[in-house]
Amino acid sequence: MPRAVPNVLSIAGSDPSGGAGIQADLKAISANGAYAMAAITGLTVQNTRGVRDVAMMAPAFVAAQVEAIFDDVPVDAVKLGMLGAPDVVQAVAEVLAARRPPQVVLDPVMVAKGGARLLAPEAEAALRALLPLADVLTPNLPEAAVLLGAPEITTEAEMEPTARALLALGPRAVLLKGGHLPGDAPSPDLLVWEGGALPLPGPRIATRNAHGAGCTLSSALAAQLALTGGDLPRAARLAKDYVTSAMRAADGIDAGGGHGPLDHFFALRA
Repeated sequence: MPRAVPNVLSIAGSDPSGGAGIQADLKAISANGAYAMAAITGLTVQNTRGVRDVAMMAPAFVAAQVEAIFDDVPVDAVKLGMLGAPDVVQAVAEVLAARRPPQVVLDPVMVAKGGARLLAPEAEAALRALLPLADVLTPNLPEAAVLLGAPEITTEAEMEPTARALLALGPRAVLLKGGHLPGDAPSPDLLVWEGGALPLPGPRIATRNAHGAGCTLSSALAAQLALTGGDLPRAARLAKDYVTSAMRAADGIDAGGGHGPLDHFFALRA
């Protein structure tokens, strides 16, 4: 039986504006009913208008944070976000390979919404080597293109072949996010695993407050996987519904003049 309040660890970078990164992860995990923990891989200087600077933690320090949690707390799921540098990716991979948490959700954070690069180009090969440790990979379309070394797709019909190609890189499932498809059509996501596929349709919500949507989805998915005992289709539906609701409510948050945050705790204000 799943723990009544499962423990979910996010390993990611910090966003001082609170919309993405560790801050969004802690909010999303908590709002989905799990106990949220965090190991910080890097610090960013950013606000809703963009990223100004990034400082990565020493790999040994990142690994020590993660080891300290595993030494004390039963970890039911891990969410991986901004890892940044190849030696940090390697350090995290070594800990996860040794500790083998029940669920690992990998959000391959590469580029901030404002365009700043959050994953060093030389770290991309290291990130690909991490994929076999992931239970679910959650890329958007630009990230999928980088991981596959292919042009970015532009149609919904191309999503399943792209997700299957990513699946061949080693993760046990892929949740491919379709929000970057051009035009005003709905925003479809697609979950695929060996022998199965689940479309996750969703509306395209007209808001500038979508900062951290990917972080929020992957964190909600990690929490729901822990809560459902690894029921991937159900967890993916619940996570998608949560993000859609948080984005619908986002315009109620007045935080900055750029890409604002989602309302992670919309349910408290319903």
